[in-house]
Amino acid sequence: MDKELRNMLVDDGCRGVARSVQGEIRTFERRGVADLFSLVTDEPDFLRGASVADRIIGRGAALLLVKGGAAEVYAQVISSGALEVLIQAGIEVEYGQLVANIINRTGTDICPVEKLTADTSSPDEAYVMIKQFLENMKVRS
Repeated sequence: MDKELRNMLVDDGCRGVARSVQGEIRTFERRGVADLFSLVTDEPDFLRGASVADRIIGRGAALLLVKGGAAEVYAQVISSGALEVLIQAGIEVEYGQLVANIINRTGTDICPVEKLTADTSSPDEAYVMIKQFLENMKVRS
């Protein structure tokens, strides 16, 4: 896995970073899967063959990475569901800590996107679910 991307999580303080096959870099600044979702939506070819490093990868993010065609992933923290999704898709995975589930920001429950995508293995289905979730979050805020 690309050490430079891993270092950017620490040194640059970003939440996540992706490097395309062409060497272009995108950083993730927003919470949750919003930046990854935007990348898959707005630049659908960017992740094809890309290297991605992220602080936290849950099942929803993993399914988006599969949909985008990422080649390798590093997570500081990864859920067992996310790890399973990435391995089944043949994506090379490295991680710092494996957890049963990603926990929400308040520490009171499982992350809503982790819950939302728990029963699907389809990247396309997860994409639609996450799109609806993010749209609902915009309405509330």
